[in-house]
Amino acid sequence: MSSRITELLRSQSDDVWRKIINHPFVTELFSGSLPLDKFRFYIIQDYNYLITLTRCQALIASKFENPAAMRKVLELALADVTTELENYNKLLNYLGLSIDDVIKVRPSPTNVAYMNFLLTTCALGSPYEGLVAILPCYWTYLEIARHHADKLSRNPIKVYRDWASVYLTPEYAGIVDGLRSIIDEVSDYLMRDFNKLLSIFRQASMYEYLFWDMAYRQEQWVF
Repeated sequence: MSSRITELLRSQSDDVWRKIINHPFVTELFSGSLPLDKFRFYIIQDYNYLITLTRCQALIASKFENPAAMRKVLELALADVTTELENYNKLLNYLGLSIDDVIKVRPSPTNVAYMNFLLTTCALGSPYEGLVAILPCYWTYLEIARHHADKLSRNPIKVYRDWASVYLTPEYAGIVDGLRSIIDEVSDYLMRDFNKLLSIFRQASMYEYLFWDMAYRQEQWVF
């Protein structure tokens, strides 16, 4: 194998990822200057998104005929629920919100578009197309946290430190590495569809950027 396919997908999407890492929402959150109302908006939207992401993982797992691959995807989904969703439950309490408050909020237009893209790709595409679609969500958070770790160490806002520190843990890095390994194990097989997979990966990466931008603008429906 000449190169792992996830490395190629990442390198050919670097222009989008640099914009994600340097988005004002991200840089202000890690420095502690982000207005709390923007973070609150983000948390509500992202919680709804994470529920959809969990559904996507179940769809992907159901498509694998290999029990070992199916188990790996389900184990990663469980690990994500354990790390991210449990962290969000704590954050909701800090922000004075309940689960009922969050699920009653209508997802923003960008959030709906992103969730529909993931659900469509995971439902109609191959299991590997589904994995490539959800990979930028996991992987960009890891890169964001590592890139801005120095800012976080000086961040005066405890809730921001608590939120971001999850993505610097070995447990979270293990989730990302595990997801990448499932894809990379069949790199040679997937290379024949590289252009299609790159298109999916880049589109998902663009939605990651748009999600941060949506939260920063606190995007609302016109009607």
